[in-house]
Formats: sequence, structure tokens, C-alpha cells
Amino acid sequence: MSSASRLLALLPFAAALAVTAQEPAAASERDQRFFKQVEGQWSGPGEIVAGKYKGTKFVCTFAGSTPRDAIGMALDGGCRVGVFNQDMSARVERARSGYRGTFLDGAKGKGLDVVSGSVNGKYAVFGIHRNELTGAMRAQLTDKETMNITISVHVEEELVPVIGMTLKRLDTQAVGALATE
Repeated sequence: MSSASRLLALLPFAAALAVTAQEPAAASERDQRFFKQVEGQWSGPGEIVAGKYKGTKFVCTFAGSTPRDAIGMALDGGCRVGVFNQDMSARVERARSGYRGTFLDGAKGKGLDVVSGSVNGKYAVFGIHRNELTGAMRAQLTDKETMNITISVHVEEELVPVIGMTLKRLDTQAVGALATE
């Protein structure tokens, strides 16, 4: 998998993210509200903002859903760079010790593992991992129709943003209401 493919592979994760442990029931409800807002059809442009492929532009389209019996989300879709398409899928669920999940087939395959996460009102952040690559994905619902995603990776001691994108809701009606926290 090329460096550009690995960077593109991070994109869908940015759509949802770790839990603060103040009141478990309140945190669970807050997290569930956030993930419900991610349900539906999303599409938009993005750009690699650092590294070898800096300036590369792409467009992604995703279908977001939530599991029936767990707190979390699934994203299915793909991203296009020029004439090249890459299928994307991600699964994230709350586990006893935080959020866990996979992008594509996880770090044991060609993808990434989600190893942590938290949700705070209108945004979520997930820790990502594959071999020596570690980083974070942040998804922020700026309003009912817009989600901004930033993916950052650790370079030495610093967390460096490498991918940014803005997704717009394609559904005719937004799912859920933005939390006021």
C-alpha cells in the first residue's frame, strides 16, 4: 500500500471518535447522540496538507450508520483521486476500555486499528494505530449539514495534521439534532 493510499485509508475514521469518564450514562447518551447525527449520506472534497503528497485533492462519499445493539458507527463508501477510486469502510464501537474498531481489515491486514476515542458534544476524536504509525482523527459537526475531518499523525514528538476534508450531508433531511454541550 503506497503512502498516499495509507493516507487516504485514514479518511473515513475521521467521521466519529473517545469517551470522557465523568458520568458513564450521560457519556453514553452524549456519544450515541453524536453517532446518530453521522447517520446518512455524506460527500465532499479533501486535501492532503502535509508530506510527500501535499496538495493532492480528492472527493469522498460515505454512508453512515449506527449499530443496533452498541454505541458506535459504521461508514461505507469510497474516495476518488483523479480517475482512481478506493473503497473505504470503517467500524467503531464502544468497548469496556474505550473505543475499538477497524478501518478496512484492520492493522493485521492493509488497514488501521482504532485503539481509543472520546466524544464531546459536536466532535469526536479517535486514536489510530498501524505498526509504527500512530495518530488521531477528529470529526466535528459544525452544523446539521457539515462535518469537518482532520487526520493527524505523530512525526517524532509532534502530532502533525496531514489530511483535511469537509463533508456535506446529501440527505434531504438531517438525522438527529446537534448536541448543545
